[in-house]
Amino acid sequence: MAKWGQGDPRWIVEERADATNVNNWHWTERDATSWSKRKLKEVLVGLVVEGEAGHCEISDLKHVEGEASCNSRKGKLIFFYEWNLRLSWKGTVKESGEKHKGSVEIPNLSEENEVDDTEINISKKKGEGDVLKDLMRTEGTTKVREALRDYLKALKTEFTLGMILPTKAAVGQELAAERTDSVSPESLDIVGVKIPTVKILMREIFNSPADELYSIFTTKELVQKFSKCPAVIEAEKGGKLQMFDGCVSGEYAELVPGQRIVLKWRCGNWPDEHYATVALNFKDMAAQTELQLECKGVPASNEDSTRQCWKKQYFEEIRILLQQSKDSME
Repeated sequence: MAKWGQGDPRWIVEERADATNVNNWHWTERDATSWSKRKLKEVLVGLVVEGEAGHCEISDLKHVEGEASCNSRKGKLIFFYEWNLRLSWKGTVKESGEKHKGSVEIPNLSEENEVDDTEINISKKKGEGDVLKDLMRTEGTTKVREALRDYLKALKTEFTLGMILPTKAAVGQELAAERTDSVSPESLDIVGVKIPTVKILMREIFNSPADELYSIFTTKELVQKFSKCPAVIEAEKGGKLQMFDGCVSGEYAELVPGQRIVLKWRCGNWPDEHYATVALNFKDMAAQTELQLECKGVPASNEDSTRQCWKKQYFEEIRILLQQSKDSME
């Protein structure tokens, strides 16, 4: 038995910022299946293919079967994914204006094959229009491969942020590093289980009145529309909040209709029971609204992923929802 103080340093608890899973040595696994289904739809549906023959577009992800996961062991990430995908495409022949439809089959997207070697089959419904099928076989296949690479890049970066947790030494290095302008230099703080935290400030302009934008954050049906997931929204003081398949949770701490929302808010991969305080202030500017976000108490190691969560999963999706609502009224 090793003498006191001479044990394997990989197991020394005080080397971890939150005293769990020392130096990421233990095996941990996260199911990426639901996240991947949303991401695959995001990167594939809406792809536009242009050529001399005409115009084509991926219109739907008709079938998605498979699974994905990410494992952490000894500080390293290991990915497993296997997907069988079927997409629908539609197109218009440039010269004749004829419209045609078809399918894109991807029978085996997995970690065993490079994207360039992944089989992609293009088919078209009966009739003329083979020029569009040829366009999809050439330019379309290239665009689809690019989208698959985007999915894999996001799987290995966006999804995994926070899985490799910092050691005490790494945290010290992060705190000494120069910080971006959008993070308050006074925002570093030690809360709860003594993890270093930061404050994130963001400002966004939306083409919507303040009351309408406020309702998107407080109405269950609207939250489910922009998040594309079931949600728990109890928009009252102390009411529960749960979104993105449980990846985000918390409660409403303050609500001033059309003006301000304060949330007790956390991501699922943060240390247990650690919450940030999120303040959303709505500044009405006639037909537009400036949304000011202040997020205090974000774990320093999760700063980038938290910022991306608000930008990509909240703000960008809300803009799409507002545009869809506007288009439907015209």
